Amino acid sequence: MSFAALRLPLYVRIWLAVVLAVVLATVLAGSWLRYNAGPPPTREVVIRDEAGEVIGQVQGRPIRIPGQGAELPVQMRDGTTLYLHFPPRARHAGEPPPPRPWARGMESQWLMLAIVALAVAAGAYPVVRRLTQRLEALNQGVQRWGEGDLSARVAASGDDEVGALAERFNEAADRVEGLVRSHKSLLANASHELRSPLARIRMGLELMDPPPGARARQEITRDINELDQLIDEILLASRLDARESEVGVLEPVDLTGLTAEECARVGADFTPMTGSEPVMVMGVPKLLRRAVRNLLENARRYSQGDIDVQLLSDPTASLPTALVRVCDQGPGVPSAQRERIFEPFYRLPGASERAGGVGLGLALVRSIAARHHGTVRCEDHPPPGACFALRIPRLRQP
Repeated sequence: MSFAALRLPLYVRIWLAVVLAVVLATVLAGSWLRYNAGPPPTREVVIRDEAGEVIGQVQGRPIRIPGQGAELPVQMRDGTTLYLHFPPRARHAGEPPPPRPWARGMESQWLMLAIVALAVAAGAYPVVRRLTQRLEALNQGVQRWGEGDLSARVAASGDDEVGALAERFNEAADRVEGLVRSHKSLLANASHELRSPLARIRMGLELMDPPPGARARQEITRDINELDQLIDEILLASRLDARESEVGVLEPVDLTGLTAEECARVGADFTPMTGSEPVMVMGVPKLLRRAVRNLLENARRYSQGDIDVQLLSDPTASLPTALVRVCDQGPGVPSAQRERIFEPFYRLPGASERAGGVGLGLALVRSIAARHHGTVRCEDHPPPGACFALRIPRLRQP
């Protein structure tokens, strides 16, 4: 099994690789030293008589006999052979055998290799950890930037490849942020400037002589209103990704009262949450009002009957969450199109432009929900009709 399969952090995998490499090198080096150490050294044995004369002499290696110790044959001058026997020393229970004289050098070499291995392992850890910490910081910065925080940057420290990569990322992020800011500024300014010719067209329509017919006036007015709505929603969409101060400040909002006001405006049936406590959420009031209004206007545009609005507590959420469910009696939304309808300027196949709308309403609802850490989706609903569910985290009651 590889280190990657264990899902260990990168610095642990690198450090373990260094440690295992050192251990393997130590084992190989120790085995090589032991193999080349050779057999035990030879011993010289001299036998003298009482007068001190040498009567036997030999130089050789003791022959070990398992369980009996060792013996060494000595050739005497008279031609006989004596056997010197070295019985094993009696040991207490659990006492280890005495080290061999020839192995004492090997033990010191093994100890030296073990100390070297520990020193390398201890010295490699801080080096590896420092390198991977910079990689982790780079990964976190890239992740924040990829999630939409275009102002995210990483610390470009060091003169190695990691530092160069961090610098290149910061430079690329600066260029992309500048391009996006320029694009948003151009879009907002262009949308704002379109308000003036629209106002002149309205005035010119009122001052036309002779005045246009009722049908022509109705068509021109509808087109002007659609352009005005498009400009308004483009301006709001361009500001939603801007700084929080440009679209409003977060504050506690009574979602019950807000939803009831919007339902009364379009004549929808509203069912509040049971209980006397208001449903409080943290958000920008005008954005939350716009989200609820867009859902109601979308339902009124396509509904052929009543619009039912419910304010509930979402039982499926892990945290306290308010659920605004808007259900209509319209043609419904095919299951394959329930995600695409939240894309900007997307219309269902066969939808007529005369029904109104510019294709940005539901896209704005999703952007507003995401800004408030919520969600919106088109849920299953028995035909006819469609049902949209807006979820916003609730404030915890003290």
